[in-house]
Amino acid sequence: MKTIITLLFISLIMISPDHSQAASAQEINAKINQALKEFYRHSPAGKELAQKATAVLIFPDVIKAGIGIGGEYGEGALREGGKTTAYYNVASASIGFQLGDQLKSEILLFMTEEALRKFRNSDGWEAGVDGSVAIATLGAGGEIDSNTIQQPIIGFIFSNKGLMYNLSIEGSKISPISR
Repeated sequence: MKTIITLLFISLIMISPDHSQAASAQEINAKINQALKEFYRHSPAGKELAQKATAVLIFPDVIKAGIGIGGEYGEGALREGGKTTAYYNVASASIGFQLGDQLKSEILLFMTEEALRKFRNSDGWEAGVDGSVAIATLGAGGEIDSNTIQQPIIGFIFSNKGLMYNLSIEGSKISPISR
């Protein structure tokens, strides 16, 4: 059922005027560069962590919408050593009280080689099932919780208004795409 809902939602997004064509590699990379600038501006501690990460997976535009049944979709890329090495999409579906839409960015930091290897070797990686993601929250002075820093995968969710709180990527499926 969840797969059917996801496919229906993705179909609706794809036929909407703003998303009638998949983004090219060049378009995705340009949006990623902008998203990283925003992220670094809002979270200097996040920037420091990103520089220590083995790889960074960035989804600059994740669209979430729903009227009772909802879902989200976005395209992004994995960067290792500052260079794009692969492209991915993220999708999820949900049922329940919901109305409206939201545009957000998601960044996953792979802090260990093992976590990155498990991610890269999957055909479709599901957050919370194939790997646990610690969603970062900022404390006083913009510092990231010390328990979060020790996790193998650290996630950040933000918008053009800054870091977003009490959000999750659990249940989101991340799959490789060609660009």
